[in-house]
Amino acid sequence: MGAGHDHGHSHGGTATAAYRGRLRIALSITVTVMVVEIVGGIMADSLALIADATHMATDALGLGMALLAIQFANRPATENRTFGYARAEILAALANCLLLLGVGGYVLYEAIQRFITPAETEGGLTIVFGVIGLVANMISLSLLMRGQKDSLNVRGAFLEVMADALGSLAVIVAAVLILTTGWQAADPIASLVIGLMIVPRTVKLLRETLNVLLESAPKGVDMVEVRSHILDLPGVEDVHDLHAWTITSGMPVLSAHVVVSTETLNAIGHEKMLHELQGCLGDHFDVEHCTFQLEPVGHAEHEAKLCH
Repeated sequence: MGAGHDHGHSHGGTATAAYRGRLRIALSITVTVMVVEIVGGIMADSLALIADATHMATDALGLGMALLAIQFANRPATENRTFGYARAEILAALANCLLLLGVGGYVLYEAIQRFITPAETEGGLTIVFGVIGLVANMISLSLLMRGQKDSLNVRGAFLEVMADALGSLAVIVAAVLILTTGWQAADPIASLVIGLMIVPRTVKLLRETLNVLLESAPKGVDMVEVRSHILDLPGVEDVHDLHAWTITSGMPVLSAHVVVSTETLNAIGHEKMLHELQGCLGDHFDVEHCTFQLEPVGHAEHEAKLCH
């Protein structure tokens, strides 16, 4: 006879939800600076400023998606969607990755075009608008710094803003070179730097996001160790159908069929055994939502026959 045990059923608050207010402020700052940089890029004929403003446009879209995902993720679970819409945040992170890769490619393409067809960039104006962008981005980064450690969705927004901050810095450096040396190639070179800074971080975030969607073991959870800890409990004979995955950031889950000797079950009972298993994982791994099925010896063979 099997027995199940669950812990942590409430799915109402995801890791990203706590940073809703900060995301809204970062979105407002991003949209404002985007408009300022577009105006500045046109006035100074600076591709680097236009590239940074274009990237900020995707940041604004990404931040907007992150906020929309929070709204979906906090909807209550239903009979058909037993975990609610928590995965919406991971889908938003995936969309952010695709946006970042797209804007990175666009910036690189435009930079190459500027090498082919050079243009005169106004260094002084570019510095002014670059500094405005850098200050605004640093404010947004400070708002999202803490959240990016807890949520892939916030991390996507954080990386976009970080790329913008680095881009603004590259814009300023290029403008200073143009102003002091007249070297116009500094502008497209800065654009190349912006594009190249975007890609590696995006690829890393994309890998983490796909790991969640493919239901890989949660980051930091060694399944070999988990199995070993379960097997080390007195009375546990075997463990099978052991699975661990992540619904969304901050919501790792685990399930397992645990074979326990009849003597142990008779001695301490199912409830005590379940508490032992829960305590074991709670002490060693950051997985609160666990489901265990306790089985007597030989039950696994019975399951195998039913499956066939």
